[in-house]
Amino acid sequence: MVFILAATGATVGLGNIWKFPYLAGEYGGGAFVLVYLLCIAFIGFPLMVAEVAVGRRGRLSPINTLRSLSEIEGGSPRWVWAGGLGVLAGLLIGSFYSVIAGWALAYMFRAASGAFEHVTAQGIASIFNNLITDPERLLAWHTIFMVMTVAVLARGIRSGLERAVKLLVPGLLVMLLVLIGYGASTGYLGQTLFFLFRPDFSSLSFAAVLEALGHAFFTLSLGMGAIMIYGSYLPRQVPIMRTSLLVVLLDTLVALLAGLAIFSIAFAHELPVNSGPGLIFQTLPMAFGKMQAGGVFGGIFFLLLVFAAWTSAIALLEPAVAWLVESLNLQRVRAAVLTGFVAWLLGIVSLLSFSQWAFSFEFAGMQKQHGLFDLFSILASGVLLPLGGLSVVLFTAWVMHRESVLDALGGADGPGFRLWYFLVRYVAPVALVVVFLWVLGVM
Repeated sequence: MVFILAATGATVGLGNIWKFPYLAGEYGGGAFVLVYLLCIAFIGFPLMVAEVAVGRRGRLSPINTLRSLSEIEGGSPRWVWAGGLGVLAGLLIGSFYSVIAGWALAYMFRAASGAFEHVTAQGIASIFNNLITDPERLLAWHTIFMVMTVAVLARGIRSGLERAVKLLVPGLLVMLLVLIGYGASTGYLGQTLFFLFRPDFSSLSFAAVLEALGHAFFTLSLGMGAIMIYGSYLPRQVPIMRTSLLVVLLDTLVALLAGLAIFSIAFAHELPVNSGPGLIFQTLPMAFGKMQAGGVFGGIFFLLLVFAAWTSAIALLEPAVAWLVESLNLQRVRAAVLTGFVAWLLGIVSLLSFSQWAFSFEFAGMQKQHGLFDLFSILASGVLLPLGGLSVVLFTAWVMHRESVLDALGGADGPGFRLWYFLVRYVAPVALVVVFLWVLGVM
């Protein structure tokens, strides 16, 4: 159960509550959601099973797991770099993740204090711009969030991680249900269900399909070592496929529940649902400012966002902490502080990209405005994650012997295993290459 909660906490984050709703809003709702669910089923789930299996087989941090297993399976020692890619991606994403989580912390207090009541769209935009262009305030919130994350990591697996996920993940689900209850009371839940689950394929473009595929990969925290390191803590007797399926279902459920909550609130207050990344930080505060008890519901929503970011940030930095403990014999507290300090320093570079260090550039036909922040995001999500995920898939399906994979899964060579093995060997690698080429602008 702790593995399920920890892995769910790793996968449920800003991608579910911030990114999935605005992507669904941008790409027309139902058709995008259907493609996303298919990508989760046929690509995301097989990848998660592969990462958990490799992690449990190696019982070490991602770098040392791939070093050990490549020796056992007769593979090249260079496979260790695949583990390094995952650890680096987690550290890099954790650094700018903390900056965005700082926004959510700031908005939580603003919403709870009633700062959004009767504020115009221009006023909301001004609040947001004043926040992200003030490096001192951003540094304060970024530091608070990083200290929260390091405090859990430093306490270890049982005292820190287990206790945190047992409280945070159920609390996150309860707060989502409270917001959906409010959405249902507005009378717009039916319109939201129609928007999310009735496919209109006329609004579905090739770009939308690739966005759905890329987001399915990102939202499950694949390719960054988090799922592999949690798999290394999984007891031998626990069935990997069944447990991974439950994690995937919970992650998808949270994304859909977030969509129901956010869109029902937006529809009730006649706000646009296709407003892109600003849906959470600029559109929803207007809704909270108009509704009765908006401060309460706004505070709950941004507290939910902080919880989701916190559980994910713990998972993002855990592979680096585990490697420092194993390879350099550091005490866990020191390893957690060192990892958090590096991520904190990288986060300062990101937060300055919204003010003093801002510059624009074009990437894959899109204009990026926030300099190194956007570069970090592209490097991590568009390059390191697909390469890390592709490496794990190729290692599992083409380097590990079939008998070793069966033993790692602890199952029998039945129809379920053969279908999964086919998806991992042929379907997932092709899909990851397509995403990688698209992000690089080749496609």
